Amino acid sequence: MNTQIIRVLFLGFACIFFIFDGLSQSSSVFIEELTSKEVQDKIIEGKTTAIYCAGSTEQNGSHLILGKHNFISRYIAERVAIELGNALVYPIMPFAPTGDPLLKTKHMRYPGSINVSEGVFALVAHDVASSAISSGFKNIILMGDHGGGQKALESVAASLDSEWTQQEVHIYYIPDLYFKSKENMREYLTKNNLPADTHAGIDDTSELLFIDKENTLVRVSNLKSTNEEVKREKGISKASRELGEIFVGYKIKNAVDQIRSLLSKK
Repeated sequence: MNTQIIRVLFLGFACIFFIFDGLSQSSSVFIEELTSKEVQDKIIEGKTTAIYCAGSTEQNGSHLILGKHNFISRYIAERVAIELGNALVYPIMPFAPTGDPLLKTKHMRYPGSINVSEGVFALVAHDVASSAISSGFKNIILMGDHGGGQKALESVAASLDSEWTQQEVHIYYIPDLYFKSKENMREYLTKNNLPADTHAGIDDTSELLFIDKENTLVRVSNLKSTNEEVKREKGISKASRELGEIFVGYKIKNAVDQIRSLLSKK
């Protein structure tokens, strides 16, 4: 076998190796689905934005699962990361302030709800963000799909950003994911003569219907069997995947727009 043939074979095997090596690299934006080496490579390639999104585990009536916010948060965080093109997503925070477990206030009146204090909630966000900084991310995004804990996320972002800004590392709080999207949904519902949004109501139910591709997150039979007075109040009988697509779309767009605006200023 002459030298030229050996060189051709070597180049061929090298190409095959690089092709399979490339295929083995995960395309996921979720850090928990990547190896440490893959995260490092993606940061080097330019994915220098880390997203931390908080959900909650709380009662949502007889028709929605307790982890409603967690599934919505995961879907939105993934879409936001893909839209941005330079971001990876940290594991969704599944717990939030939901009431007093001893006094059984708010959501803690119901079985399955989980509460963490504002202080603990803030510390987790702080430590995850600090871990992202340690990994080499330059922009850390803090946001949440649940109303409880929004102030804590804002406070943590402001504190860390002040601490790290001189090192050209920035931490941002994204309130538009929650507050602006709520305004958008209320305007849409009012304009279309639909019931106002309430906890586990038409907006939450529609959003979960939209992302529930496996039909395991919404107890569809209970949308019809729920007490008539409750149905009228929450409007869940009028929830639909079509509405959910619109409402989830608000959240994705509002988050992406605000993140891009903040990043462009820095």
